[in-house]
Amino acid sequence: MFYHIITTNTCNLNCKYCGEKAFHEPDAFPEELDVCDNQIKYSVTELRDFVLRDVNTAGLPKLTFYGGEPLMRVEFIKEVMNKLPEAEFYMQTNGLLLHRLPKEYVNKMKTILVSIDGDKKTTDENRGKGTYDKVIENIKLIRKNGFKGELIARMTLEDQDIFHSTLHLLSIKEIDSVHWQLDANFWFNDWKEREFGIWVDKNYIPNLKRLIDFWFDLLKKGRIIRLYPFIGIAHSLLFEDDPYLLKCGSGHSNYTIQTDGNISPCPIMIGMKRYYLGNIKDKKITELNKTVVSGKGCKECDAFRYCGARCLYSNILNPWPEEHKAFVCKTVKVLIAELNQRMPTIKNLIEQNIINESDFIYVKYSGPEIVP
Repeated sequence: MFYHIITTNTCNLNCKYCGEKAFHEPDAFPEELDVCDNQIKYSVTELRDFVLRDVNTAGLPKLTFYGGEPLMRVEFIKEVMNKLPEAEFYMQTNGLLLHRLPKEYVNKMKTILVSIDGDKKTTDENRGKGTYDKVIENIKLIRKNGFKGELIARMTLEDQDIFHSTLHLLSIKEIDSVHWQLDANFWFNDWKEREFGIWVDKNYIPNLKRLIDFWFDLLKKGRIIRLYPFIGIAHSLLFEDDPYLLKCGSGHSNYTIQTDGNISPCPIMIGMKRYYLGNIKDKKITELNKTVVSGKGCKECDAFRYCGARCLYSNILNPWPEEHKAFVCKTVKVLIAELNQRMPTIKNLIEQNIINESDFIYVKYSGPEIVP
């Protein structure tokens, strides 16, 4: 079982696309939100008791430190890691404070996702001047200090070129893998201020196809590049696994522990009290209900088997009108169709031992949402 541990709701950056903007938009939600405190309101002992309860049923606990910016609470992270040696640890961070976590803790992380949006110009325009250089400095530092886990570059994609941004990140030797997430269908008035559909048709889809061609050409030579949207969906096409489930795990295999101890089905849904599943002080793991998708049209869609409805949060709230949401769905359908078209060749490459089935195995629910 995976748990996103919200260490704080505050952040040391003010990225132009941050999801938190939705919480400051007037009348953004059709329901009252809880005010989530920036300080932890439960003890690490209570957290430990919760995640180790029924461990034989739920499996080894896997904890992902998340925020806000999780490294603004370094002492809390250290305390959790000290008191839960039985767990696997992951983190999603903007990377600016990685130097603050002592190397003996960094090196215990199985995976670290670092937010970086491509080259220096793109990253600094989105996240603030000097961000790119500091992130690169810190990922070089943790590698020098002995971090041998997986380092995933996690892009937020708003209007940049996916092909060149990904190739730039792959050129950085400290980075093992790349994932990206479209800044789309997350808050209510965003669609009014953007020409998202034009960007999808003129920029994203053509460059996504270029990137798939690049990835596939290397695949045919026996080289696997871990681009998570490709690896994850190819895995589903190969093994037909977990049909109709969200690839991020939210609501069924991946739960979020808020700063007040309340359990949310998704880290984006903190404060949405209608969907709380209980509190760690009085809830058992085996009592956690599954939060299922029910969005209009999703269950009838041919892509649903592999997409799982893309995003629990947006599926529940439906922040964009259907005609604008259709462009988001188009990006997913194109990605699935392009990869499915190549599956006969991929299966043939496996039969010839040029690549292996194991090349498409990945740790599910560790942070990459898989479906962008």
